[in-house]
Amino acid sequence: MRTVTTVDYHTAGEPFRIVTGGLPPVPGDTVAERRAVALGAGGTATAPRPSALDDVRRLLSREPRGHAGMYGGFVVPADDSEAHFGVLFWHKDGYSTACGHGTIALGAWAVDSGLVAAPADGTTRVRIDVPSGRVSAAVHRSGGRTTAVTFRNVPTRVTALDLRVETSRGPVAVGLAHSGACYASVRAADLGLRVDTSHLPELTAAGREIRAALADEPATRHPADPRLSGVYGVILYEELPDLPNGPSQRNVTVFADGQIDRSPCGSGTSARLALLAAEGRLTAGQELRHESVIGTVFTGRPAGERDGGVVTEVTGSAYRTGEHRFDLDPADPLGTGFLL
Repeated sequence: MRTVTTVDYHTAGEPFRIVTGGLPPVPGDTVAERRAVALGAGGTATAPRPSALDDVRRLLSREPRGHAGMYGGFVVPADDSEAHFGVLFWHKDGYSTACGHGTIALGAWAVDSGLVAAPADGTTRVRIDVPSGRVSAAVHRSGGRTTAVTFRNVPTRVTALDLRVETSRGPVAVGLAHSGACYASVRAADLGLRVDTSHLPELTAAGREIRAALADEPATRHPADPRLSGVYGVILYEELPDLPNGPSQRNVTVFADGQIDRSPCGSGTSARLALLAAEGRLTAGQELRHESVIGTVFTGRPAGERDGGVVTEVTGSAYRTGEHRFDLDPADPLGTGFLL
């Protein structure tokens, strides 16, 4: 009988399942190397070869223990003593290189669980190694309770502002930014769509089509690390009325193989911030109010430049939803589960 334990959070509605026990050893000296092991020799991000570690991913992301929208992370050692821990991000299709909403949840969990000591009032920074680099979560506390978390991402690099892409709904202009993973941004109105739940099937189909159309686009290649190349998510956004301190937008992010982010997407918000700054629509001291398709909100702001990119900060809230013990009975004919 295999047993896996988890603590689950949601960040602005998007689940994040933190695995606390039952993992097999994951060899490697860095988080990036461990992700390569997780993918398996000869595997890909969306089609890794089976492994004991991948059995756990499938067990937790598939029915009957999970669902097609599940997201989570394996906590692993940090790259060095300057970080508190590392994480391998996973979803139903494989392993991602970045996850802002997951980083927010991990920051809350690290402090709430006592893994990282924090005062009852004030802010504590949790440093986390992820496949795209080192990120941090500033955990804000009041009265002994975590009230919000600010995710500081790796620098975001814009590689295209107005790239023309042909779709079945006509040509659209695409912006590309690398913010730990590569995101393509498209105005939903250019596709004849609105960002609301009634249009989710059409939005999902459009996101998958645009991602496929960009498969060979040079601007989707990361300028420094080929492991971070290729479009991971397509952000379909619409404008909301500007606020006194900056723009406001609503988005739905279609990532991996047609998954929908229920949150405003943490790393995707970093991509939007860099694109808005490059367009001259977001300046120092301003912030973006970024709303999800279910109405939850992140706020984001540019926080300087480093290594040729824009450093961004994204603030949101994460809430614990449960603590779980999952068992895999060797006699269960469904094994690690199924996807519908």
